[in-house]
Amino acid sequence: MDSARLGRHRPTVLTILAVAALYYATARLGLLQQLVRGQVTPLWPPTGISVAALLLFGKRVWPGIAVGALAVNATIGPTAWSVLAIVVGNTLTPVCSYLLLNRAGFHNDLDRLRDAVALVFLGALGPTLISATIGSGTLFLSGALSADGFWPTWSVWWTGDAMGVLVVTPFLLVIRWARWPPAVGPLIWAEAAALAASTLAVTYLATNAGNSSLLFLVFPFLIWASFRFERAGAAPCALAVSTLAILASGRMTGPFEHHNLLTNMVTLQAFNGTVSLTALVLTTVVTERNRTHEEIERLCAQLSNAVTSQSTKSRQVPPSP
Repeated sequence: MDSARLGRHRPTVLTILAVAALYYATARLGLLQQLVRGQVTPLWPPTGISVAALLLFGKRVWPGIAVGALAVNATIGPTAWSVLAIVVGNTLTPVCSYLLLNRAGFHNDLDRLRDAVALVFLGALGPTLISATIGSGTLFLSGALSADGFWPTWSVWWTGDAMGVLVVTPFLLVIRWARWPPAVGPLIWAEAAALAASTLAVTYLATNAGNSSLLFLVFPFLIWASFRFERAGAAPCALAVSTLAILASGRMTGPFEHHNLLTNMVTLQAFNGTVSLTALVLTTVVTERNRTHEEIERLCAQLSNAVTSQSTKSRQVPPSP
């Protein structure tokens, strides 16, 4: 009986351990861009991974998020109680995102306009206020953060968590169903390569030039990706653009030069939020349009078959004497 129960729970346990491991590994990568106290970064991928894991496997994997957050913060938190408080905030945020998205009827396929809007506001911008407030408040109460540093730290924390959901979660939701296309011509591959190269080149130029207006140059490439490759192209492009912008903000170069931390985080949040919203909204609109077109074609084919069948039956019926 015990072995049977263990066998039933083994997949869940393995999933929880995998979520914890991914949380810890990506947190270490995110901390490479830390801006405050060695633990507050403008990109926190674990939050995006946590929301994706909850959407795909359900709320039963939340212990993996808590374990991963504890493993990361145990070595960088100022005190034991502050570590526990930060872990609670880091766990509550993705769980609240999941509950709000689930309540809104979110589709993991991101195939509707309402799904894109819900992910931005209910999944990213709203619930991440929880972790930013709990984390920054905890650092302030523990004496690790001065009163003057509260709002800049809060802005970095909120930006990091929100960006994790906006750029990482859609990417993970897309690649789970992505398959190698069976029959794609060389022109399509050439177009995809040109899109990737030009997006990276223009984003690098825009995020390293002193003129902030050059950031708008990336949006034609997001539109290109959305219309030509839909979710499979727009999600990676948005991830690449946002990552390069975050790296530039961490170095305080280009449009993030000569500004204070709070101003840079507001600029980064506005830019990356617009990038994610543009990519998500356009792809869902294109997907809905294509799905409607396919449904119309299917109904027209059914109607044509019905008319043809009826005509055939009418010709087969002998005329009455």
